[in-house]
Amino acid sequence: MTGVMAVIGAGTMGAGIAQCLAQAGRDVVVVEPDPAAVARARRGLNEAMRLALLLGRGDRATALGAARRVRWTDRIDDLGMVEFVIECAVERIELKEELFAALDRHCPTDTVLASATSAIPIARLAAATARPDRVLGLHFMNPAPLTDAVEVIRGQHTSDDTMARALALLTTLGKEALIVGDRAGFVINRLLMLSIAQAADTLDTGTDAQTVDALFERCLGHRMGPLRTADLIGLDNVADTLAVLRRETGEDHYRIPNTLATLVAAGHFGRKTGRGFHDYR
Repeated sequence: MTGVMAVIGAGTMGAGIAQCLAQAGRDVVVVEPDPAAVARARRGLNEAMRLALLLGRGDRATALGAARRVRWTDRIDDLGMVEFVIECAVERIELKEELFAALDRHCPTDTVLASATSAIPIARLAAATARPDRVLGLHFMNPAPLTDAVEVIRGQHTSDDTMARALALLTTLGKEALIVGDRAGFVINRLLMLSIAQAADTLDTGTDAQTVDALFERCLGHRMGPLRTADLIGLDNVADTLAVLRRETGEDHYRIPNTLATLVAAGHFGRKTGRGFHDYR
C-alpha cells in the first residue's frame, strides 16, 4: 500500500491519525476548512516530532520527513488521487452523511472510505454512497499515536478486499485490529459511554470526581477512571456520542447527565481546555 492517504478533519483525532500515517511513511492530505484548526494541528504535529526526537524515538530525518509528508487543504475536491480516506469530523450524523456523499463524488471509485466515528452505525454512512462495499469504521482511540489497537467495524456490505486493505494499513501503522460488528456505539462506546454517564450522575449525590475515578483505578485496577477518560476524550465529544447513542438506540440511560451538560455549556471540555470533571490547569 503506497498511495496517498486523506484525513478529513484536523481536530485532535484527525491530527493524531495524520501523524500516525506520516510517521509510517505515507503521504497525507488533511482536509480542514477552519484555518485556526489547521494552525493548531500544524503546531501539534511539529511539537510531536520534536518530542519524539527528545525521547529518542526516530531520527531527525524521519521527523522532518513526516512533517513534510502532510499537505493541508480546505477542499474535498482535492482528493481525486487518494486511495484511502479516514473521516474524523465531529460526531454529527447529518454532517457525516453529507461528507460521505461528497467523498463518494470526488474520490476514485476504488478508494476506501473509512470513518473514525465514535458511535454512528457504518450502515448509515455507507448508505450515503454508491460504494457501500468500500465503507468501514476505524475507531482509533485518543491519543491515536500512543494507542496500540483500533476498533475495526465491518459494515453489512463491507467487502473482503476493503477489510484486507484496512488491516494492511493498520499493520503498517503498528496497530492491532480488533474487528467488531456494526451497531450504534459498536463495543467500546456502547459500554464506555454508559459507564461515563452513570459515573457523572453519581456526582449529584455529593461524591467527587477524584473519588469516583479512584474507585475504578485502585479497586478495579483500571489505568484511568471513567471521568478522567471522559476528560481525555473531550467532554464535547462525549456529549455528542451520547446524543447519537440515545437517538439510535432509544435507550434513556444514554441521556446526557446534567453535570456533563453544564460543563460543556461552560466550555470546559476536559484536558484540551484545562478543565473538565478534573482541573488540569
